[in-house]
Amino acid sequence: MSTSKFTRGSTAKRLLAAGLGVVVMALAVPTAASAQPSPTIPGLPGVPLPQIPGLTVPTPQAPETTPQPAPEPVKPAEPAPPVKTDTGWVALADDATHELTVWHDGKIVRKMPISMGSNEHPTPNGTYYTKEKYRDMYMDSSTYGVPIDSPGGYRTYVEYAIRMSWDGIFLHAAPWSLEQQGNTNVSHGCINVSTENGKWAYENFPEGTPIVVQGTIGGEYIQGS
Repeated sequence: MSTSKFTRGSTAKRLLAAGLGVVVMALAVPTAASAQPSPTIPGLPGVPLPQIPGLTVPTPQAPETTPQPAPEPVKPAEPAPPVKTDTGWVALADDATHELTVWHDGKIVRKMPISMGSNEHPTPNGTYYTKEKYRDMYMDSSTYGVPIDSPGGYRTYVEYAIRMSWDGIFLHAAPWSLEQQGNTNVSHGCINVSTENGKWAYENFPEGTPIVVQGTIGGEYIQGS
């Protein structure tokens, strides 16, 4: 065999091999381009799962959130009556609601049902300032001119009595009128409260605390009486 024929044969084989390589690469590129990324185990980055025909890897779902209810609108603060106080305490006895509302340093700290003076003995309206206090005492109608044995007369033991006026008006515990407290007026002019509320007022109201009475049919309270 001549050298020229051998050279031509070798060159042809090299060209054929190069051509086949180009064809193989051309076929491989679309396959690589369309290949999907290997699935991974949720929570473990970079760890591929084996390709198993027919196996579908679930997609992690975001946790459901429960919508929170909208906050209730803040009710405006109920202002205390505009009266002078040296104690930081103010109380309002309102005949319309039969309720005593108590403020301390401008904030409501307690509300309590009350019963004030009946139509025969109405509690006068106005601003009272607390005076002396008695852990317990006897209330006697004869001290303001009504004999004990007369119609409307009485001598009654009471607890947690706070004097509001010198003519006999007190705020005091009155367990006998619990059913009327918060509803109707049945007293002889005093402000009746429960024993629990009477004790609380007795322990918290300093001397000189203003108690405002409003809305009764009792006319106006005369300061100093």
